[in-house]
Amino acid sequence: MTYTLKIADLPNDERPRERLIDLGPKSLSNAELLAILLGTGQGAGKLSAVGLGQHLLAHLGQCERNPLDVLRTSNPRELMEVDGIGPAKATSILAAIELGKRVFQLRPQEPPVVDNPALAADYLSHELMWSEQEHFTVLLLDSKNRAFGFKTLTIGTATETLVSTSELFREIFRQGATRAIVAHNHPSGCVDPSQADLDLTGKLLYAGRELGVPILDHLILGGGSFRSLRESTLLWDEFPQGD
Repeated sequence: MTYTLKIADLPNDERPRERLIDLGPKSLSNAELLAILLGTGQGAGKLSAVGLGQHLLAHLGQCERNPLDVLRTSNPRELMEVDGIGPAKATSILAAIELGKRVFQLRPQEPPVVDNPALAADYLSHELMWSEQEHFTVLLLDSKNRAFGFKTLTIGTATETLVSTSELFREIFRQGATRAIVAHNHPSGCVDPSQADLDLTGKLLYAGRELGVPILDHLILGGGSFRSLRESTLLWDEFPQGD
């Protein structure tokens, strides 16, 4: 008779469900979170649910990408190639990932007043955060920093995209915005700016100052995080926007 190890078979201090209840989800490792979704273990060596979660992450980590990033873009057939992961476990994991994406992408029905980088990143996350191609987007604001829309100006490859100063300000004027935030994503998940990002930002800030349309920030998003160039560079000191 085949015996399947269950979470309940683990010692009390190793049960991820109980630990989540007592300590909160942030206290759990990635393998423990997966174990809650898997429910049971097994596979080669009759692994526990936590062990099977570790085995799955190790399998996904064989490539150069972060295993969670691989998991985010996986399909059921790919997960079912892992020993111990059947249709039920694979679909449970992917359903949880999709639900997490949708929760992350929620934003208020009414356009918010965008007065800090985190709010701008939240507003644009649906468009930029998880895209596998680089997008350059402008968030359109009125004189009170109320966002009333955004426009993706260019879509590039997995590694680069370009936008012209004239194209950006043409769209800002066409939409009637009086100020704007520009943003793009890095599909790699690394939100450190490249020299090209910094050079482009300087050009846009110079144009914004000359045209009287403040560029309030340039955000880089990817992999669940973001970087505000206004907060992390001195470009706004060099090109004051009068905002």
